[in-house]
Amino acid sequence: MIENKSNSILIFVLFCFAFLTQVHSQNTNSEIKELEEVVIKDQSEKRAKKEASLNTETVNSNFIQRNLGGSLMQSLQRIPGVKTISIGSGGSKPLIRGLSFNQVIVVENGIKHEGQQWGADHGLEIDQYAVNRVEIIKGPLSFIYGSDAIGGAVNIKPVPFPKKNTLGGNVDFTAKNNNEQIGSSLNLFGRNENWFFDTRITSQDYGDYRVPADKVQVYNYTVPLYKNHLRNTAGRELDLHASTGFVGEKFKSVLYFSNIHTKSGFFANAHGLEPRNVNLELHDKSSRDILMPFQEVNHTKISNTTSFEIGNHQLQTQLGFQKNFRREWSHYVNHGYMPPIYPADMYAPQDLERQYDKDVFSVSVKDGFSVDRHQFTVGLNGEKQQNEINGWSFLIPAFNQLNTGLYAYDKIQLNDLWILHGAVRMDYGQIEMKQHTDWFKSDVTQNGQTTQEYLKRSEDLNKTFKSFTWSAGINYNPGKFSFKANAGTSFRMPIAKELASNGVNYHYFRFEKGNPNLDAERSYQLDLGIDWQESKWSVQLSPFFNYFPNFIYLNPTSQHDIYYGAGNQVFEYQQSKVMRYGSELQIHYQFLKNLSGEILAEYLYSEQLSGSKKGYTLPFSPPASVLFGLSYNPEIKNLRETYFSLDYRFTAQQNQIVPPEKKTESSHVFNLALGTKLQAEKQDFAVSLQVQNLFNTRYLNHTSFYRLIELPEMGRNIILSVKVPFLIHQ
Repeated sequence: MIENKSNSILIFVLFCFAFLTQVHSQNTNSEIKELEEVVIKDQSEKRAKKEASLNTETVNSNFIQRNLGGSLMQSLQRIPGVKTISIGSGGSKPLIRGLSFNQVIVVENGIKHEGQQWGADHGLEIDQYAVNRVEIIKGPLSFIYGSDAIGGAVNIKPVPFPKKNTLGGNVDFTAKNNNEQIGSSLNLFGRNENWFFDTRITSQDYGDYRVPADKVQVYNYTVPLYKNHLRNTAGRELDLHASTGFVGEKFKSVLYFSNIHTKSGFFANAHGLEPRNVNLELHDKSSRDILMPFQEVNHTKISNTTSFEIGNHQLQTQLGFQKNFRREWSHYVNHGYMPPIYPADMYAPQDLERQYDKDVFSVSVKDGFSVDRHQFTVGLNGEKQQNEINGWSFLIPAFNQLNTGLYAYDKIQLNDLWILHGAVRMDYGQIEMKQHTDWFKSDVTQNGQTTQEYLKRSEDLNKTFKSFTWSAGINYNPGKFSFKANAGTSFRMPIAKELASNGVNYHYFRFEKGNPNLDAERSYQLDLGIDWQESKWSVQLSPFFNYFPNFIYLNPTSQHDIYYGAGNQVFEYQQSKVMRYGSELQIHYQFLKNLSGEILAEYLYSEQLSGSKKGYTLPFSPPASVLFGLSYNPEIKNLRETYFSLDYRFTAQQNQIVPPEKKTESSHVFNLALGTKLQAEKQDFAVSLQVQNLFNTRYLNHTSFYRLIELPEMGRNIILSVKVPFLIHQ
């Protein structure tokens, strides 16, 4: 029934859109005298891309609406080299050239976003409706951001200031048929001569999502799916944004505020040590309720950016505060020596499995100035984190962390063809972890005698790290051809999970153990970029080579834990030498005035050169893939920027794995998109329709959080998005 209904909706919508297009096309043909539209395009982004020494991709809000996914990173996956580690339909984290977690940073309004990004099930707390422009930088950025930018950055640019003496806004509506999602976002902005405000509220509500399968294999047992739904993957989201400030010719100061709140369920049959004990009747009553296990996340962010000009100097200061409050709820089930009945006087609620409460304070100061052909930027930034824990289950200890860095960057414009880049940075970091002891006693046998003790899960630990990094680049831009090269080093401090974890990861059914002797991760990378553009052709090739002398990874051992449940295999953090290389390729060809095609391909190879996993690749290594896209942009009266597009993505099989990963077969997926802008009272409102996974193909995503349990990706998903701007006063 559901499948037939979806097909009927799809056919009806496509028919209506085609009919309207034909009617408008006929009306256009009947007009004999009509002036051609003059379009003025901003070339600043293309120029900035040519002058940057690292490979950079920039997309705007139109790209996000046209490729709308369940989260911001899922909406950016069409960019070569960019993937996600997804959990469910609404949570994901960035994966750039195979690196993720604390190896890739996200920057919003100039402030480094800090959540619990160390966990594969921890999504990115960003409202994609509030995003205007995103810059994806592929390559080491430690010389700007310090630790964690070892693999690249997702830089979310601030929303442009409203025009002077205006009052307006826009409304976004989104509907998705697969998980019956309804979403809306209301934006209101205004400005007089110098003062402005910009506000937004976003709400989303979605049910369990569907996959093209009636059962899945969760490790060694079969789970039947009711009406193809993954039970308990529903969720809700409520986001608030506000910014205000003063905008002058030489002085600007903006205060940003945001609060992102999400509540989402975990797939009930793949969580905890006994996921077989799931009340199917209770879960299958409704596809929209959120039962245990589930997670709640609230992320608050407050920041101020002030910039001013003094002579030849452009000074900028940034102050930021973030609070990430995350709770995981699950029924208490005793394992090992845990008491069968939860104590009434415990410090944590009975169903609170884990809680993380993280406060982050950040400050940065930078100065940009020019001397002859040199454009200098010098800066200082620092960050202090405090992460407290709670709950009846333990994985990582509470910790305090401090990072500071000083950097200098020089861009030298030798002439119209040649640009040189150079940067150096000094960093200091410190992490202090707190001792943690079990709240229950365990049996300990020594010399034939058994006693009961409170086992210590983590020791007091204080680690200090220092680093010097550098970067050097060159650009050569002779007309239609451009070339860039960049060599650099970067580093990353080991995090609390890698240094001191000591517990069961219920999402992976494994016991994870940290290593307090880890050194800071260091990377050496060479990036190249070749770009050639003709009247109809555009070709971009971005090869890279990367070497880690001490890459940090989680290694499976032959040990099994005996204290905390079911004899889980023990995984320990270790370091090894790693080599990585690969490339992205983008080809665009304009067949006709309104018809174009493109090829987007990517390839990555990684290999461990030492350690117990010598010869293996790295976890979550994305397989090679290529996307073939075809776009038709007809000119229709009263409509603007109309498009029809069809994408076909082939993803190769991934046989290079690290146990317990499994090999992943190749896949063939088609996506359809169409949209237009209609003018109403001098305002353009945009309508777009997507059909993701057009043929409801059953396939596995090697970088998915649920890949280990053979869980296929989401089935066919029809997404309707409408953006309606309004202008109250101008």
